[in-house]
Amino acid sequence: GVQLVESGGGVVAAGGSLRLSCTASGTATTIPGWGWYRQAPGNDCEFVASITSYGGIEYSDSVKGRFTISLSNAMNTVYLQMNELDPEDTGVYYCSTERLFMGVTCPPSFGDWGQGTQVTVSS
Repeated sequence: GVQLVESGGGVVAAGGSLRLSCTASGTATTIPGWGWYRQAPGNDCEFVASITSYGGIEYSDSVKGRFTISLSNAMNTVYLQMNELDPEDTGVYYCSTERLFMGVTCPPSFGDWGQGTQVTVSS
C-alpha cells in the first residue's frame, strides 16, 4: 500500500498560520486524489479539504477562505496551508488518499492514511 507521512503540526496562537505536508511513498502511479481530515477530542472525524490530480478542490465550510490545499509538482506531496487559525481548528490532522471519507473515527481500518499530526491553537 501507499505510505503517507505528515509533518508541520504544532502549537500556534489564534490568528496564526501553519502549513501541513503529507508525502506519499510506495507507489509508482499518480495518486488520483487526496483528502485532509481532522479529529478533535469528543468530535467525529471531520472532512477539511480535498484535491484531485486534475485540480478539483473542495473545502469544508468551516475552513473555506482560510485554508488552502495544494499539490507538489511531482504530485507526491499534498499541502494544507492554514491561516487565521482559531481554537476550533485544534485537533489531529490526517491526510489520506480517500477524498470522500465519512465516519466517526479517523483513521479508519481501510484505505491509506497518515499517522496524524497534532495542531493546537491557543486562544
